[in-house]
Amino acid sequence: PPGPPTRWRSVLLGGIGLTTTYIDGDQLELVLALLTPPNRLACQLALHTGLRINDVLTLRTDQLKPRLTIREAKTGKSRRITIPAKLLSSIKAQAGEVWAWPGRNPSKHRTRQAVWADVKRAQRALRLPVSIGPHSLRKTYAVRQYAKSGDLGKVQAALNHSDIAVTMLYAMADHLSRQRAAGGSRRRSRPR
Repeated sequence: PPGPPTRWRSVLLGGIGLTTTYIDGDQLELVLALLTPPNRLACQLALHTGLRINDVLTLRTDQLKPRLTIREAKTGKSRRITIPAKLLSSIKAQAGEVWAWPGRNPSKHRTRQAVWADVKRAQRALRLPVSIGPHSLRKTYAVRQYAKSGDLGKVQAALNHSDIAVTMLYAMADHLSRQRAAGGSRRRSRPR
């Protein structure tokens, strides 16, 4: 898809919504490979569905079905998701009695901070020059959905965003990351 419309470029390139960077391809595979198995599964589900990591981690074991409806914690909106059979089987295999991702205390679920710390550990190990976190997966999901459909409205609906401008930030995250990298790599000459 083409880059963002001219009227959005100054807003988009100003870094709004880019506290974590989009990641895809080989770098994404390397990051996922370095995560602990439960955190990798949580990130794979987030990547497949576009869910926020907190919504993934608060899934209860009895909810684990191929198709389910969840209520997003941040927005309160309902969302229907599909989990591929192989991923669902792997999630069920590591699930606890109550939580799909049990925490250290089995009566509580794993925290988003635990997954964030693991992703950051992988980022440091790989010496990635960008800031990534579990939310980077939501941006990757948006970029992939936009590349597949070319329809910003469909991406907005998939992410349950109220504002199309926010969806544009996510769907164009790959483009914005490339522009940010290109701008940051230029050497500026010093006045003499």
